[in-house]
Amino acid sequence: MTDPVVETHAMIAGMRPEIQPGEFAFVAWPDDKPWPEGTRASCVEAEGMSLIVPINSAPKDAVAMRCITLQVHSSLEGVGLTAAVSGALAQAGIPANMVAGYHHDHVYIPSGLSDDALNILQGLQRSSK
Repeated sequence: MTDPVVETHAMIAGMRPEIQPGEFAFVAWPDDKPWPEGTRASCVEAEGMSLIVPINSAPKDAVAMRCITLQVHSSLEGVGLTAAVSGALAQAGIPANMVAGYHHDHVYIPSGLSDDALNILQGLQRSSK
């Protein structure tokens, strides 16, 4: 594995956005209920546990989301990748829910806007090379 990328321009130029299979939803989850298979992430908030779960494990009124993974191994100390990605999507009126993992950043987009979001992020990457 390569070293994490720290420099902003290099992170954007190397991000290689890719839509992941499946649809997901952000949900509030009771502490005493087992997590569904395929849970993507958790976050403890003052109001309780939040999970990102497969859409079929979410309530019927949940917003279906697609996950776009930025394939660059961005450093946890890198600055600007999230701002560039969320800013480009915001300019197009596309909601972006950013989730950072150890190796990659992930952007959750409402399903109907995911192809548009991917095109915008690919354009951002091309303009940074």
